[in-house]
Amino acid sequence: MSTEDARAGMGAIVHDDGVAFRVWAPNADKVFVSGSFNDWAEDEAPMVSEENGYWYADVGNAKPADEYRFLLHRGKERLSKIDPYARAVTSSIGNGIIIASNAPDDDDFIAPPQNELIIYEMHIGTFHRSDMDRPGTFEDAIERLDHLKRLGVNAIQIMPAMEFAGDLSWGYNPSHIFAVETAYGGPDGLRALVKAAHAQGLAVIFDVVYNHFGPSDLDLWQFDGWSEDEKGGIYFYNDWRSKTPWGDTRPDYGRSEVRQFIRDNALYWLEQYKLDGLRFDMTLYIRNVEGNEGDPNDILAEGWSLMQAINGEIRDRLPGRITIAEDLRSVAAITGLPHDGGAGFSAQWDAQFVHPVREVLLAADDRDRHMATVAHALNGHYNGDPFQRVVYTESHDEVANGKARIVHEIAPGDPSHWAAQKKSTLGAALVFTAPGVPMLFQGQEFLEGEWFRDTVPLDWDHSVEFRGIVRLYRDLIKLRRNGDGTTAGLAGPEINVFRIDEERKVVGYHRFANGGPGDDVVVFANFSHQPIENYRFGFPREGRWRVRLNSDWSGYSESFAGADSYDVEAVSHESDGFDCSAEITIGSYSVLILSQDP
Repeated sequence: MSTEDARAGMGAIVHDDGVAFRVWAPNADKVFVSGSFNDWAEDEAPMVSEENGYWYADVGNAKPADEYRFLLHRGKERLSKIDPYARAVTSSIGNGIIIASNAPDDDDFIAPPQNELIIYEMHIGTFHRSDMDRPGTFEDAIERLDHLKRLGVNAIQIMPAMEFAGDLSWGYNPSHIFAVETAYGGPDGLRALVKAAHAQGLAVIFDVVYNHFGPSDLDLWQFDGWSEDEKGGIYFYNDWRSKTPWGDTRPDYGRSEVRQFIRDNALYWLEQYKLDGLRFDMTLYIRNVEGNEGDPNDILAEGWSLMQAINGEIRDRLPGRITIAEDLRSVAAITGLPHDGGAGFSAQWDAQFVHPVREVLLAADDRDRHMATVAHALNGHYNGDPFQRVVYTESHDEVANGKARIVHEIAPGDPSHWAAQKKSTLGAALVFTAPGVPMLFQGQEFLEGEWFRDTVPLDWDHSVEFRGIVRLYRDLIKLRRNGDGTTAGLAGPEINVFRIDEERKVVGYHRFANGGPGDDVVVFANFSHQPIENYRFGFPREGRWRVRLNSDWSGYSESFAGADSYDVEAVSHESDGFDCSAEITIGSYSVLILSQDP
C-alpha cells in the first residue's frame, strides 16, 4: 500500500470498504490491530510504518460496533493498548469500540449571544437518577430538562463526561478523552442529550480536561514502551514539568503530536456532537507547572501557545462557539485575543466575584460585611468587557473540597433556615444583576444543601418543598433575559455603583445598555439584618419606577417578611449624582429591582 492510498485521520476510520486504523507509536518496532473482527488474533492485521512515528492498517472485515486494541512490540516487550483516539470503549480498562463519525446534519441550533447566556452547571451522575443503584445518565438528565426550561436558563455546562476510571467520579480524571463515559450512556446518550437540550432552547457546554490525564486506568502511560526517568512516555513530559496537583501526568504541550491530539479532541466535541462550547479545566496548570503566577521559571509557554492555537481555530472555523477558562487568577490575557498575545478564551470564571461575594454573604456579623467589597465585585471586567467573566456564588469547586453550599455554611442541615434562604438568594440576585455571564450550580435554585459528592444525587423533593425559592430564581432569570421588555439593561455592559453605604450595609447600582425607559434598571441590595425604611436613593430620571422584583416577598418563602416595597415616583431632588431621587423601603438581606415602562 502506498502512502497516497492511506486514508486521513486517527484511530478507527470507518469507510465503505471496512475500517482503517492509525496510531502514533514512534518507539514501537511492530504494531498490530487485534479485535473481534479477527477473533483477537495477535498477528493477522499488521500495521505499516509511515516513517514518521505513525502506523497504519486498513482492515476490510472490520465494522462499527466491533471491539479492538493495538498490540505494540518494542524489543522483547509486548503491550496491549486501547486506541488513544477511541471514540467509545467498553470501560476505562476494556476495549475500544469502532463507531462511525456521524455528526447530525439536521441540528441548526444557534446558541444565545454571550451577553444573554445563563449557565446551569450539571453533573450527569448526580443531577437526576431514575435508579438509585447506579449513577445518573444522559437519559435521566433529559427527563429534567423541562425544569431547566421553566427555570429560564439557556445553557447547560456538563462536568466532564470523558471516560473515567470506575462509574462514580466528578469526571476530572479522564482515562480516554475521545470516549464518552460508558456509565452515563456513551456516545449515543450524549448525542440524545444534545438534541433534546437544543430542542428546549438550551445550549450545551462540555467540560474538557487538558491540564492532566488520568492518573488511573491510563493506557496512554508509557504508550509505546518508551519513557525517561520512569515518567509517562510519549504523551507526557518526562521531567519536572510532568508534576500536577492531580498526578504526574501533564501532557507534553511542546510535542507536535500531543498538541495535535489535544487540538483534535477539542474540535471533535464541537463538530461531531454539535456542542456549543467548551469549558477548560484549570488552565493555570496548562500555562504554569506549579501555578506560581509571575515566576518566569514556572511558565509553560508551549501550554499558552496551545490554548491560543485551539481558541484561534475555534473562532475561525466555528464562530458562535464559546470557550470558557477556569483559571481563577484574574489574568486579563486569558480572555485576550490571540493576535494580541492573549489565550483567546471567550470568558473565564471570575474569582474576583465569587470569593469576595461569598465572604460577604457568609460573614457571621453584619459589621463584617463590607459594601466596598461588593461594589468591587460588581464592577469587574476583563479587557473592558464584563461578559468575559462568568459570575456565580456556587460551582462544583465552591461547594466541595472543605466548603459547602451557602445554605449549609449558614445553617448546617437546615435549608429552611431564614438566614440561609435570605443570604443565598441575596447572592443569587447579585449574580443575575451583575454585568457578566451568570452561572448556577445544580440544585442551587431549590436550596440543595450540604456539599457536592459524586455519590449523592440531588433531592428533587426540594424543588417542591421550596417551590417559592424556585420561583424567585425563575423571576430573577426572567428579568435578566428581559422577559417583559422592561429590563434590557441587565444584559447590557454598563454599571454605575452609585451608593456604597457601609453604615447601613446597602449598595445601589444602575445597570444599562443604551439607557432610557425599558433599558435602565436600578438595583438596591440590603446586606443587613435590619430593614431599610424610607431611604432616599438617586434615580437616572424622574417619573414612575416600578418594582420588578422584591426578594423579600412572602410568596417566595413563608419566612420572608414581605417588606412594603412599592413603586415610587422619582422627583427632582439631587442624590447619588442623579438629578432625581425617591425614598425606598428594602427588607432584611433583600434586593429590589426597579425599572420604568418603555
